[in-house]
Amino acid sequence: MNKVSIHHTDLLASPIVLGMMRIASMSFKDAEKLVGTALEEGINHFDHADIYGRGACETLFGQVLKNHPDWREKMILQDKVGIVPGTMYDFSGKHIMEAVEGCLKRLNADSLDTLLLHRPDALMEPEEIAEAFDRLYDAGKVKHFGVSNHTPVQIELLKTCVKRPLIINQLQWSIMHTGLTDNGIHMNNHSDAAICRDGYALDYARIHKMTVQAWSPMQYGFFEGVFVGNSLFPELNKTLDAIAERYAITPSAVAVAWLLRHPTSVQVIIGTTNIQRVQAAVKACGVRLTREEWYALYQAAGHTLP
Repeated sequence: MNKVSIHHTDLLASPIVLGMMRIASMSFKDAEKLVGTALEEGINHFDHADIYGRGACETLFGQVLKNHPDWREKMILQDKVGIVPGTMYDFSGKHIMEAVEGCLKRLNADSLDTLLLHRPDALMEPEEIAEAFDRLYDAGKVKHFGVSNHTPVQIELLKTCVKRPLIINQLQWSIMHTGLTDNGIHMNNHSDAAICRDGYALDYARIHKMTVQAWSPMQYGFFEGVFVGNSLFPELNKTLDAIAERYAITPSAVAVAWLLRHPTSVQVIIGTTNIQRVQAAVKACGVRLTREEWYALYQAAGHTLP
């Protein structure tokens, strides 16, 4: 698998990121096999958040790393902080520092390659965040920083104080969740698709050379379900199946290839714990959809062209 450069860093990352949100219920052996297989397939970027399994996902992953310390050097280890589940979002310096310490302890790691602020805190104070970032960087505990689910204006607000590049923005994006592209296609039209709800995050990412990590690439709505193989979407699945047959890959891999085809610097986060699905998704990296195929999938998902 060819690696992609993460702008503003020396990181060479796999186009596919393996999300660790669902591993808490796995046995150690199964988790070990999942991580090992991902590395063998060329996936070197692993995504965590301190709220996944209330820390249990990090703990299990940390046990795997403890058993295979040599794997750590092959990885880009990423974590997210800032959510206090069911209570609030917290970007205070105190919370960021304590949360990162907890992440590192559970992961059995000395440092994170990337730390992302998980969801925007309406009370965030850029000065306090910048101080926490500086302390973490100077202590060698975090090498690079980014955000998740942030608008361009929120990123610009952070940049008024944060000295280090914000290299990543994680955003929900799939063939069935296309708000990031709809508003540009429908610009100057009186339609719901023309409404911009993200502050033109994709265009901003391209201008400022931020990498976009697409989460929930197989989902429709907000965790409402998977669209691949779903009878609710016959036209989309017919088109996915046809393109999958053409390239000898799975329909799910076509959904990944659809995202990777966009000229933004994109990584796709897959959250499966199924080894066969991991291996199938990797094959998307060898496929470049044509412009006609990209738009055919877009329209088969029910999106219109003006």
